[in-house]
Order: sequence, then C-alpha cells, then structure tokens
Amino acid sequence: MTATARPSAVGAPAYSQVLPREPEAAALARRMVRTVLDTWHLPQLADDAALVTSELVANAVDHARGRCMRLTVTRAGEYRVRLAVIDKSHDEPVRKAPIPSEERGRGLAVVDAFSAAWGVDPLPWGKRVWSELEAGMGEEQP
Repeated sequence: MTATARPSAVGAPAYSQVLPREPEAAALARRMVRTVLDTWHLPQLADDAALVTSELVANAVDHARGRCMRLTVTRAGEYRVRLAVIDKSHDEPVRKAPIPSEERGRGLAVVDAFSAAWGVDPLPWGKRVWSELEAGMGEEQP
C-alpha cells in the first residue's frame, strides 16, 4: 500500500489515501495509520488510532455511497493526530446507545471513548468524519 504525502490546507504534515468502500479497507487503513504514526515517532498512539480508524472506515462502508472513501492522517500537534474518513454521503453518523445483545452499533461510542475530540464536517459532495487523538500526559514521550 502506498500513501500519498501532501501538505494540508494549514500546512500540517498529512498523508491521504483513497480506499475502496469495502470491509477489507479497514485493514488497509489500520496499516496506513500505523505506518504514519511510526514515521512520526508516535507509536504510543498506534493502537488507539488503529481502533478508531477501523470504526470510522466501518461506518463509511456500512452507511456511505460510492465506490470509495478517503482516509487522511494529519499531524495536528506535536503529540496529536487527526484521523478522518471522507465519503460521499451527507447523512451524519448517529451515536446510539449500545444494546448488549447486538454485535454492532458501538462504533461512535468507541470513537468517542478513545478521542480527545471528534466531529463531522459537511462537504459539498458528502462529509468528513474526524477524530483527534493525543498522547496522554502520563505516557512517556519520545
């Protein structure tokens, strides 16, 4: 898998990759996020970022339109990253109360639990669902 490095609109380092809107895309997305965080010397964020990325991608696979989506990973600060999935649906995700007997429906609860912040940006052609993760203050920094 090849990620394309390009500066973001605010000049922050960012990687971006178009992924197929298929369940297998979650594994590709996790791999990309882990590679980017390793490149940026932020391995302490890798597990949480991989989990959040899986949930964001799964939501797009299940609820968006079109054949593809875009994953971006942006360095939002020294120890902070922004993960985003951009898709072609205008429908905003809805956080539901998880039902213990259901296998699905916990995605946004997981995103909320592991994120310093998260949200949805409407776009002319769809939306961007994003999550920011920050290395904890108690964690050892590189």
